[in-house]
Amino acid sequence: MTSLGTLGVAVIGTGRMGADHVRRIDEVISGARVAAVVDIDAARVKHLADRIEGCTAYTDPAAAMDDPGVDAVLIASPGPAHEATLLDAFARDLPVLCEKPLTPDAASALRVLEAERALGHRRVQVGFMRRYDAGYRSLKTLLDQGTYGRPLMLHNKHRNADTPPGFTNAIMINDSVVHEIDVTRWLLDDEITAVRVLRPSPTGNAPEGLSDPQLILFETAGGRVVDTELFVNCGFGYQVSCEAVCEGGTARIGDDHGVFSNTAGHWGGAIPPGFVERFEEAYDRQVQRWVRATLRGEVEGPSCWDGYAAAAVCEAGVRAQASGERVAVELVERPALYR
Repeated sequence: MTSLGTLGVAVIGTGRMGADHVRRIDEVISGARVAAVVDIDAARVKHLADRIEGCTAYTDPAAAMDDPGVDAVLIASPGPAHEATLLDAFARDLPVLCEKPLTPDAASALRVLEAERALGHRRVQVGFMRRYDAGYRSLKTLLDQGTYGRPLMLHNKHRNADTPPGFTNAIMINDSVVHEIDVTRWLLDDEITAVRVLRPSPTGNAPEGLSDPQLILFETAGGRVVDTELFVNCGFGYQVSCEAVCEGGTARIGDDHGVFSNTAGHWGGAIPPGFVERFEEAYDRQVQRWVRATLRGEVEGPSCWDGYAAAAVCEAGVRAQASGERVAVELVERPALYR
């Protein structure tokens, strides 16, 4: 680390998510600075770098990692590029915060996991930001403490106002339900063993070829059942909630998004327009925790195993979506490094 105790971060990928992380590191959190920005769009990264003192623009991730001012890497590039970038980071033993997915499929995620395991220590935190949301963290504490007894089921809702062009049924699993996959495993401390997808009559708001909404059912190794209503063209905003049904009570998060008002014959509150607004504080907390842990020489948060397990469940989900059948999840034995 630098003598001043400030972490020099290379942000790789400067699209919507990457640019937001550049802003977050530069303006919001403490203990880090943007030392380099990387993108195939040379004009974009030059524009970003010119606005930040001491920041250098690159089009090659490996070159950025060799910058003497870079102590750690934040990967926000498209998923198919992650494996090569992660392996380059491992070759330099650099700490990494990798936006989800770890990689787009289980086979490549397993290769990354094995490469990290060969180092003998963790280097990667995967960006499943819901684990840093205040509501989800409170629910996790309740379940871990056994406040309402043993959890038996989870009910999830995941709604988007609309979808961008090119959004497919597989993307509904890989980019949307992947978050419910991760929080299910984390909240219950239990692996998902099977997936089924039900496809009711689609909304007229869905683009042609997209089956929306869908109901996704998970079974876990501990005998729990989890359902997720996924409705990505609901038309009215972004809503995420989770209810845990336990032996002695229930607990639900996601209903309160701020001020609830009564005025001029109307009552109600606001619904956020998208995931960035809904989880802004979670993203801030996630990156701040990563920086502090890295400065301490530690790695915390979701691991390569979590990224691999999520990819494996997604693959089973896509097969279940296409077939209408129950599909078992195939996982290798969990290595000791990730237990």
